Amino acid sequence: MSTPVSAIILTDNIRRGIGLMVLGALLVPGLDAAAKLLGGRHGLPTGEIALLRFVLQCLMVLPFLVVLEGWRSLRIRHVRLNLLRGALLGVASFLFFLALKSMPLADATAIFFVEPMIVTLLSALFLKESVGWRRIAAVLVGFVGALIVIRPNFLALGLVATLPLMTAALVAVYLILSRHLAARTPPLAMHFYAGIGGSLVMLAACLGGMAIGMPEMDLVVPRGTAVWGLLVIMGLFATVGHLLFVQAYRYAPASLLAPFSYFEIVSATILGLALFGDMPDLGKASGIAIIVASGVYIVWRENSLARRPPVRPLDRT
Repeated sequence: MSTPVSAIILTDNIRRGIGLMVLGALLVPGLDAAAKLLGGRHGLPTGEIALLRFVLQCLMVLPFLVVLEGWRSLRIRHVRLNLLRGALLGVASFLFFLALKSMPLADATAIFFVEPMIVTLLSALFLKESVGWRRIAAVLVGFVGALIVIRPNFLALGLVATLPLMTAALVAVYLILSRHLAARTPPLAMHFYAGIGGSLVMLAACLGGMAIGMPEMDLVVPRGTAVWGLLVIMGLFATVGHLLFVQAYRYAPASLLAPFSYFEIVSATILGLALFGDMPDLGKASGIAIIVASGVYIVWRENSLARRPPVRPLDRT
């Protein structure tokens, strides 16, 4: 008995989607590693790193946008909400880059991955989505995992160790807005306007910070081949990673692809070890494992509930 052609195409598409998602997840920590090198080894102010990350994002995604979708795609509805998304992401990136100046890359990335759990809670609060006790329990377990990773960093660094958690909260709100706008805005246009929003909020923050004498918000002229090379890598990884995610979602459902985003932790751990000599100890590794397991369970649970047929009301006749 032969397999139907439609089933083969679907399987091939899912495989392509998973492959693109994994590749994107492995690449994205590269931009964080570049930001850590720029701030730690080359002394570039954190505010400027975040600002240039979004400026480069706009410059790099614009040619793809024009070639693939045309200039008309820049005319979108809900411009303010799309700019707000970018502003949230801009502040989130700044906080995360600030954390990376002091924290291991793998630790910060792992703490950030409580984001799916925060999205679950916000979806229940603002989108009125039904969240059962199993997912609530998974959220609580995931936060326990985050606390295991945060604790040794908190003892060494203080409140800096909570910055990835704040980043996760801001990105969760960004994703809630993205869900709301996705049906009305093409993905490349969303990415471009997010870059505009992030650039504007970080430019304003840098100018304000310079006015009150905050060194982390200074604007300086980047100097040296290494610095410019890292800036290009940061912008390139951000843009290519997003484009890979966009293509992945065209081939396979988001609910199926979401668990593969945790490959970011694998890449972050490898880059942290190779570039900075950071290796998670047994305690941190167990916390990372708990966060990953909780996040994967939440995604699996949402996927299984989405496949269930709707409950029909009882026939009272």
